Amino acid sequence: MQLKRTCVCSACVVAMCFTLPLGMELYSAHSYKLNRIAEISAVLTSGEYTGNKNNNSQQTQQQQSEVILLNEKAALCRESLIISDVGVQQENSAVKGKQIPTEKPSQEVLGLIEYPEKLEKHDGVISEYTYPRYTTAQYIDLSDGGQVRNNTTKPNSELAEQAKKQLPFTVDAKSEQPQVLIYHTHTTESFEPYERDFYDSSFASKTTDMSKNVVSVGNRICAELEKAGICYIHDTLVHDYPSYNDAYDSSRKTVSELLKKYPSVKVCLDIHRDGIQRADGTRISPVATINGKKAAQIMIISGCDDGTMGMPNCMQNFIFASKLQSQIESDNPTLTRPVLFDYRHYNQDLTTGSLLIEVGSHGNSIEQVQYSGELVGRSLAKLLTKNRA
Repeated sequence: MQLKRTCVCSACVVAMCFTLPLGMELYSAHSYKLNRIAEISAVLTSGEYTGNKNNNSQQTQQQQSEVILLNEKAALCRESLIISDVGVQQENSAVKGKQIPTEKPSQEVLGLIEYPEKLEKHDGVISEYTYPRYTTAQYIDLSDGGQVRNNTTKPNSELAEQAKKQLPFTVDAKSEQPQVLIYHTHTTESFEPYERDFYDSSFASKTTDMSKNVVSVGNRICAELEKAGICYIHDTLVHDYPSYNDAYDSSRKTVSELLKKYPSVKVCLDIHRDGIQRADGTRISPVATINGKKAAQIMIISGCDDGTMGMPNCMQNFIFASKLQSQIESDNPTLTRPVLFDYRHYNQDLTTGSLLIEVGSHGNSIEQVQYSGELVGRSLAKLLTKNRA
């Protein structure tokens, strides 16, 4: 009897070890208590799950049912390990975020603009530059850190007072519904393969390879939201190809549909990269050294309504821009360029938390901009968790 009990326990432990990753991944992404057993049973029976699963064709239905129950118990008891939809694994976490699944680009689209295998021609110069603080009248110092570049006719004193106001929204700490939407109007914008002082002009700094374009920056931002337990959406549809000119119409349609489906979203961040180039063809790589590592400087753009742009709530976006700017700059001094407050639209009428963020330029390396995405995501999560409902 003793031996029999030992063997049964050993078998359970082995079963849990082999199936725990599947049970936990599905639980963290889709668990809703009573329907979970039916969900996992369907997956194991159909064999349609493509994730990390031990697939034993000789397993009996009874054994499958036992495995399902073990997965359920293990997932409920082991919430300290989360495997997210963006592939981020964190251990010993007290909170967990959740990515809401959305439509993804097809494999055909992903193969449209491949990232070049070799880019070694010395056709032009890349020059590093760290944008400083400014003292001219156009710039406003934010009391909590960072600056604003005022390109409008609004008085600096008015903007300085607006910047002191509280955020016009709060995130719901307990909600299973998304609070943040990360998307990319110019999805194909890309970067240099590594840090260097030259560029190859055969590369237009665009690719549909999601590991090499701005989507990879968005992934880093989302990873930090995940760690902070903030529910989010990451739209990765390609909006700027084949028609670059229609990109904002395309992203507006997608964002509008998502906001209609998920009215819980408070923040919409359109993540881009800049293209900074001198008249002589030199490309500028804006950099800051953070914790001994180079990061691409970022610039927040907040649009102002001149009375014809249909953005009556633009000042609420500006308040958010100022708060996020100060949070990023206080966390990581020199990482930000001044907020650009200008007569721009960029679909910022859709929410009171809509901003565009330029992460680096076409002279920055992929590693630099991805590091910046991580830093921005961390500060964003910190700001939002300070303002939980």
